[in-house]
Amino acid sequence: MDKHEDRDAGKVRLSDPGELDDPWQDALASGWGELESAGAPAAPVPQARGAAQDGPGTPTESAADIYLEVQRSPAFQEVRRRYRRFVVPACVAFFVWYVAYVVAATAAPELMARPVAGSVNVAMVAGLGQFLSTFLLTWAYARHARLRRDRLALELRWETQELTRGVER
Repeated sequence: MDKHEDRDAGKVRLSDPGELDDPWQDALASGWGELESAGAPAAPVPQARGAAQDGPGTPTESAADIYLEVQRSPAFQEVRRRYRRFVVPACVAFFVWYVAYVVAATAAPELMARPVAGSVNVAMVAGLGQFLSTFLLTWAYARHARLRRDRLALELRWETQELTRGVER
């Protein structure tokens, strides 16, 4: 990104807006299938590398076939496996922690009323622990996604977009 000095000196603008390719951008946002200003359809997007065709301009695979193929791929299964290996134990642990707090509050009120420091009792500490554990779980999930899944998911996204380029949906 380049900074340009002009009337709006406090604003930063891109010298070339096309220099940032966002793989998470939807197909319509990138201009695929949109009409030109004269009302005619935009120029067709080039066929993906290696995509077979029956005749001129007619792809042999539909988008649904491509998405099913990607879903069955080992790379997609690896992303899902990594997701489940984190989410399932984390949800079970958090649910057990939450139920333990509720059960202790209803079944053992004398334990929860025991003072810890001054007027702060066990119930207050455990309740604040619920908030703290929520934030910690959110941080851990975001970190896990960034370090273990995002790169693979991004590669799958690029590959899927490349395969579906020019295919009827």
